[in-house]
Amino acid sequence: MRAVTTLSVVVLASAGIGHAVVSSLDADIARVDPFKDMKNRPQAGHGMNVLLVGTDGRDKISVQERHRYHLGGAPCHCTDTMMIVHISADRERASVVSLPRDSYVTTPERVDEAGGKKEPGHPIKLNAAYAEGGPNLTVQIVEDMTHVKIDHYLEVDFTSFMRTVDVLGGVAVCTAVPLKDSYTGLDLPAGTRTLMGGQALQYVRARHLDGASDLGRMKRQQRFLAALIERATSSGILLNPMKFRDVTRAVLGSVRADKGFGTDELLDLGRAMRNFSPSSSEFTTVPIGQMGYPVKDIGSTVKWDTAKADRLFRSLRDDKPLAVQHGRPETVQVDVDPRQIHVQVENGTPKDGLGKRVDAALAATGFLTTRMPAAAAQRTVKRTVVEYDPRWDRSAKSLAAALPGSETRPVKGLGPMLKVIAGADFKQVQKVRAEDPDQGEPGVVTGDQVTCPQ
Repeated sequence: MRAVTTLSVVVLASAGIGHAVVSSLDADIARVDPFKDMKNRPQAGHGMNVLLVGTDGRDKISVQERHRYHLGGAPCHCTDTMMIVHISADRERASVVSLPRDSYVTTPERVDEAGGKKEPGHPIKLNAAYAEGGPNLTVQIVEDMTHVKIDHYLEVDFTSFMRTVDVLGGVAVCTAVPLKDSYTGLDLPAGTRTLMGGQALQYVRARHLDGASDLGRMKRQQRFLAALIERATSSGILLNPMKFRDVTRAVLGSVRADKGFGTDELLDLGRAMRNFSPSSSEFTTVPIGQMGYPVKDIGSTVKWDTAKADRLFRSLRDDKPLAVQHGRPETVQVDVDPRQIHVQVENGTPKDGLGKRVDAALAATGFLTTRMPAAAAQRTVKRTVVEYDPRWDRSAKSLAAALPGSETRPVKGLGPMLKVIAGADFKQVQKVRAEDPDQGEPGVVTGDQVTCPQ
């Protein structure tokens, strides 16, 4: 009883400190009213929807940093990134939907204040909505396009992004090939690297690394956000009021938010994220119907696939996991083509024939199995294991995606042949295929699928 009482006091005290710490920072948030005079808004769904907007705030960065990170030129006063972040009602899941900056949209009809005459809407690119009508027009267009009611608006500029990454001690990203972009100055060698604020900004802004352009950039942004969530939730920051204060101060030092996004909402999100794991977050991009859709006086735009987009946003309104709603596509996308991955299967259970069954299923999916499964040294394996040489970590990740629930285990010196030790939990092999950067519908991935292997 004394132990429980003591623990209760500690928890209450920590909660009090946390509330006091965050309350002291609430006044630092610059406020904006993105919902002013909005009418005929979508019906509220379950959970919380935050429109996260990244703006071009290079004018707030020092001359030295602007030169170092290739942030020259005048700011465009437009949105560089836009995402809808949905926090489930039970606070156990975050769903992030990226909205392409070049999306073809139409402004809503408006009434001229002077003459009272109705003026029809006109086509623009999504990222131009901010320059034309600020947060208010941006929220209106997003709600019109998605039929998702936005509960909160959070605007982050380059400065707050860099500070947040720095106060977290950097964020790890991995790449199989070198990434070099002369426009942003990004020069990242292959492998896993911990990026600090400035280099992280180059990474998430790069658009000229491949033919995928903005779609490729959104995928990298999703990967980075998943890694950032993992860093924040695994480092103990959210359990330490003073560290939580430092992170919050870095984020809030140069952001703008709606009047309703205050202390209670920040604490609510902080508590929710304490229980997050990489698999608690899921990421996708609005399904694309046509790339390079030409519009007079605007140029090349991106047109959504309205039918698929409607299904996606219905999932948000209904507070359902995107991966479940879309059935976790019959074929999961992976980085490495299974036809390039060599696999030796071993049976780690006393069940006769399991090794042959796993070998045949993997071969049918395209993996280059030996077709000669063997018996494992240990026959009491409960969870299927993928053993791999750390140099072939991307192949291991792709193989693990075909074996849902499997554990990956690095083994130095194993070489290019990966090993699958089938456990008692094995049920079936999930079909996988190599990721196509030019496809119109990127699909849904969870944070554990896009973060670097441990």
